[in-house]
Formats: sequence, C-alpha cells, structure tokens
Amino acid sequence: MKTKVVKKEVIKRNWHLVDAKNQILGRLATRIANLLIGKNKPYFVSHLDCGDYVVVVNTAQVKVSGRKAQQKKYYRYSGYPGGLKETTFSQQMIKDPTKVIRHAVAGMLPKNKLRDKRLARLKIFVGEEHPYKEKFQIPKR
Repeated sequence: MKTKVVKKEVIKRNWHLVDAKNQILGRLATRIANLLIGKNKPYFVSHLDCGDYVVVVNTAQVKVSGRKAQQKKYYRYSGYPGGLKETTFSQQMIKDPTKVIRHAVAGMLPKNKLRDKRLARLKIFVGEEHPYKEKFQIPKR
C-alpha cells in the first residue's frame, strides 16, 4: 500500500457556522478547535494547516457548568509591578463575550507556528448577524 502525500494545493478550506447558544464552553471550544486544525478531513497531517474557517454566533449565550461563572478567572498582566488584573467569567461575559470563546479555543490549539494562522480563521460574533452569509449559501444548479 502506498502512502499518499498531501500538498498545499490539495487542501480545500470550507466554512462552518457554529451557534454557541446554550452550549457548554469547553465542549464548544473543542469542536471549534478540531475544525480549525482540520482533524475532520481525510487528508489531515499535523505539519500542514488543513483547517477550515469557523464563524461562531450568539457567543453572549454560551454557558458553563457548576459554579464556574463565579469561580473561573481570566488574568492579564501589564508587565509593571502590581499590574496583574483578574476578571471572573461573568464579568468578562458582560464586558466582551468574544474573548471568552477565543481564549478557550486558543488554549485547545497546539502551541506551534500554525496557531496564529488557525486563530485568524476564527470569526466570533456576539449576536446572530455576521458579514459571511454568502459563504454559507448553497449554490443553485
């Protein structure tokens, strides 16, 4: 049996629409990460970027289980002494729910040179509206 070699020209990028309404954050992020990596494709290889574009809508209605809404914390550091800021999940959802999804998906992607390219293909929107509607239209024959 001969092994098939995957080339850049063979890789085809599809568009996926993911609705985050009433979805659990971790399970949703796993599904999105697999689409961005391209693990659902038959010609997947880990050293090439085989992933697709993912559009996530309704991020304001994503859920977490248990008491994570109060206990889960997001940190950012300015680099200065005393510059560590801390935000809970519920505060971050009020401020900017798209950052919650991006942070969760980024944590599930491999930490390598392809990570930034994959995250660039992730499009996140708070509501139903997004500018990529024509990408999901089924062509008439």
